Amino acid sequence: MAAEGAHGAGHHGPLEQFEIKRLIPLEIFGIDASFTNASLYMVIAVAAICGFLILAMRGRALVPGRWQSMAELSYEYVANMVRDSLGEEGMKFFPWVFTIFMFVLTLNLIGMIPSAFTVTSHLIVTFALAAMVWTTVLIVGFVKNGTGFLKLFVPSGVPWILMPLIVPIEFITFLMRPVSHSVRLFANMMAGHTMLKVFAGFSVAFIGLWAPLAALPTIFMVAFTGLEFLVAFLQALIFSVLTCIYLKDALHPHH
Repeated sequence: MAAEGAHGAGHHGPLEQFEIKRLIPLEIFGIDASFTNASLYMVIAVAAICGFLILAMRGRALVPGRWQSMAELSYEYVANMVRDSLGEEGMKFFPWVFTIFMFVLTLNLIGMIPSAFTVTSHLIVTFALAAMVWTTVLIVGFVKNGTGFLKLFVPSGVPWILMPLIVPIEFITFLMRPVSHSVRLFANMMAGHTMLKVFAGFSVAFIGLWAPLAALPTIFMVAFTGLEFLVAFLQALIFSVLTCIYLKDALHPHH
């Protein structure tokens, strides 16, 4: 875990920012269920999302203001994503996909605040989200299609002679979905924040040597910060789009 690597990197190492810290130690039946900084920031994210949507839509003005426009834009953006991927039938999953999108996006954006903790930089968190999506797809697939869901592993148009090779590949690919789904988000957020920390360290070090030397890493850090905001949005979008794609497989396993 990144937390363990942080200790080896030194007190001011670039991985220190990913360290999990117990705020309220708690053990239940021998399982460490402590309330950590990661837990705290997830609670903050949920509170921020609820507060934003409640306050933004409180007035329900015919001519929306800035906050209401942002809330409506978020709603329509995800609704169109779900509708385009799953059709009208899939709109019953819109609240779930919208929640995932807003939760991941908010966690990513909170992580951009200096000294804040980036929850999505931890693989266990992103894997838990991806595993939830995978499990939901599995349940929906079998509930809606029964054993017909297994046709997902039998691509249409493939010669029967190739089926002994194709079916295991499709099955392994399906099992690996939670891994690829989670690693993509985790790796992008962790790598980006590590780079920012490294170049921030360069800026401070160069100022101590000769102030003009700090200009280059500082300029790069500012530009990279803007890129990280874009990545924060794109990764939330990609996570949600993949969720819709996987749900489509559950609703329509024939492909």
